[in-house]
Amino acid sequence: MRDELLVDGLSGPVLLAQAANDNGPTFELATIDYIIVALYIVGILFLGFWVGRGKKSAEDFLLGGRIAIWPLIGFGLMAANMSGTSYIGIAGAGYEEGIAVWNYEWMATLVLLFFALFVLPFYLRSKVNTMPEFLEKRYDRRSRYVFSGFSVFTAMFIDSAGALFAGAITLQLLFPDMPLPALITILALLAGVYVILGGLRAVMITDTVQGVLLLIAGLIIFVTLFIELGSWDAIRNAAPEDGFTVAPSTDDEFLPWPGIFTGVLWLGFYYWITNHVVVQKVLAARDINHGRWGALFAGALQLPLLFLLVLPGVMGREIYPDLAEADQIWQALVFDFMPIGLRGLIFAALVAALMSTLDSVLNGASSLVVNDFIKTRKRKFTDRALLLMSRGMIGVFMIIAALWAPVLTEFDTIVEYFQSFLGHITMPVVVIFLGGLFWARGTRQAAFVTLLIGFPVGLIAFLTGQLFELYTLQFLYATGLMLLLSAAIYIGVSLMTPSPATEDVGELMWSREHWHQETEELNDLPLWQNPRILAIVIAIITVAMVVFFV
Repeated sequence: MRDELLVDGLSGPVLLAQAANDNGPTFELATIDYIIVALYIVGILFLGFWVGRGKKSAEDFLLGGRIAIWPLIGFGLMAANMSGTSYIGIAGAGYEEGIAVWNYEWMATLVLLFFALFVLPFYLRSKVNTMPEFLEKRYDRRSRYVFSGFSVFTAMFIDSAGALFAGAITLQLLFPDMPLPALITILALLAGVYVILGGLRAVMITDTVQGVLLLIAGLIIFVTLFIELGSWDAIRNAAPEDGFTVAPSTDDEFLPWPGIFTGVLWLGFYYWITNHVVVQKVLAARDINHGRWGALFAGALQLPLLFLLVLPGVMGREIYPDLAEADQIWQALVFDFMPIGLRGLIFAALVAALMSTLDSVLNGASSLVVNDFIKTRKRKFTDRALLLMSRGMIGVFMIIAALWAPVLTEFDTIVEYFQSFLGHITMPVVVIFLGGLFWARGTRQAAFVTLLIGFPVGLIAFLTGQLFELYTLQFLYATGLMLLLSAAIYIGVSLMTPSPATEDVGELMWSREHWHQETEELNDLPLWQNPRILAIVIAIITVAMVVFFV
């Protein structure tokens, strides 16, 4: 550990005696930093009020009027994924485990390329408001209801709880005497009020601002730490043993390399292709091209996270080798390597970005309830009534998430909680979506049975293996087993039940005819706007980076 850290202050460089603090970094903000944090939060709340004024329908509130352009979609997708876990959890995993956690990001890039080219057009052409609604069009209403209920459940107990927990432990650095539940409550109220006021459009606008700020902060920290350590070899030496590779051994507890293909890949399919909270940003696109460009942009943004989040976590091991909590490393670097003033701005953006996952999830969960359970009833509601119910549901979900968030203290890192829970319970969803999009023989009975059996089996496996530790199996291998079980149920029941009529499912499935038709449409675009060309370029860069770090 260095004895002293050089930090820029209001009166010039000052020296912090690291040896004076046995627990690691000193988390302190100057008065100007607190003022910036307060102004930032007030500005976000005002933006929510300003954007939300004049909202007269639930669709305007929940889907932003379907006028989103590609930069907002790209940053919105990135922020929905990054804000709650990555600025805290991925850097923490880099500190604890090395660069293997980056596998989730580069694999996300490839999944987003696949999504943009092969899946997204069918979602937008179907004009659905939610992902469960797509299941009703492809299968039947039973699958829609089951998946919608499941999505609300995961939104509350995974995404929202994770965002609240990450934000609370960040605030606890500044207010160590405040109990975690109190900080969670404060964050829930701030995010809940904001999204109740502004809806999806406000979320996407602030996601863009916060995303840019945090990417800049990550770049500054990486460059500063690289200069501090002095060489690439020093970065490699800072990593834990066997931690400077994206292909750890098969018995690695955190991410064995076969798990990339048995788990990481399929978790990516769930998150980017079927998760309504994420895909909702694409459903708000102005047109198919903006949706595709936005998805590709989000895919490209995953790649530099190796340098902006993972490697700073790794390098942080050299500076804080005895950090009490791995998930505090990114905040520690911000406090010790950012100048006063900018430190407050970045901290405010970090807290607001953590909130942005929460507001995205709250908005998405409200959309699911309103569109899948309320609007489908025989009773018709006015636009004003639906808007009021949308906002009311956000308040309810805010309370549920706040009550569950403290449970995350049972896990070593936030990333571990997210991926383990998702890996056990989401594979039935992946199977029925991919089966419905690419296999005409898949039947409505098969989709329903797969969800009905797969969800409880996965939940029981998670509770018995991960919480109660009745058996030992790395969760990425468990994900692969759940995928095989779900596929076996789906295929078996499909073959035992009547095949769906081609005219009922043809427009909701990928086919060569659709591909050739899109080829003709894309010929009118210049090469730099052609999503297929852009996808190839991004894929080549991705493969080159992965090979370098194997």
